[in-house]
Amino acid sequence: MFEYFDVVRSLLDEVERAEAENMEEAATLIAEAIADGRVLHYFAAGHSHMLGEELFYRAGGLVPVNAIVEPALMVTFGAGKSSHMERLTGLARIILDDAGVGSGDVMIVASNSGVNPVPVEMAAEAKSDGVKVIGLTSVEGSRTTPVRNSVGKRLYEIADIVIDTHVPWGDAAIEVEGVSQKTGPVSTVIGAAILNTVVVRVIERLVERGIDPPIFMSSNVPGGLEHNEVLLKQYRSKIKSF
Repeated sequence: MFEYFDVVRSLLDEVERAEAENMEEAATLIAEAIADGRVLHYFAAGHSHMLGEELFYRAGGLVPVNAIVEPALMVTFGAGKSSHMERLTGLARIILDDAGVGSGDVMIVASNSGVNPVPVEMAAEAKSDGVKVIGLTSVEGSRTTPVRNSVGKRLYEIADIVIDTHVPWGDAAIEVEGVSQKTGPVSTVIGAAILNTVVVRVIERLVERGIDPPIFMSSNVPGGLEHNEVLLKQYRSKIKSF
């Protein structure tokens, strides 16, 4: 009856089998950076930006996370405009310079297609600044889509570590009889599952190092606000949005 659930389960199983090593490698890299006092940054445009909010300032999530959210690239601030802005050469450098990213930090750059100028340039510019880049992208979908950036590469060809979402080309995954366009986009739910899996492994890695992991508590739980405020004080100088 609910085909979407079946498709998501199948994709999650596929990702778990195929991307376990890459997710583990990403978790190790992030844990090392946090242990060294560095920050995990997240950048994306369009609907992929929502995964940054999934990582940022939430119960059970890591504290040293900086979601680089640019309103001009968000669909809620002008849908058509956001698509045009994502293809604007040079914008990534401007955003990066304003984001407080430092050498030795780690950045996740997410783009389902992995071909547009802003996310690809962000990955390239961040690497040139000494930042380790984790790419979250659909490799199959990216290979099927023409490159649209001055770098001349796709995101998966630039990132230090690539986690393939295995999302089908075009994102939508469900065919409805009598309808030409597929429905049921899957990139958000698959991406969120991947990133939360990585976060859990980061926390486990930190514990293995003897480090008390900086984890947000729900502010609705008694003591949550006080717990979070102690952690926020440690990172306010590094993350402007705190």
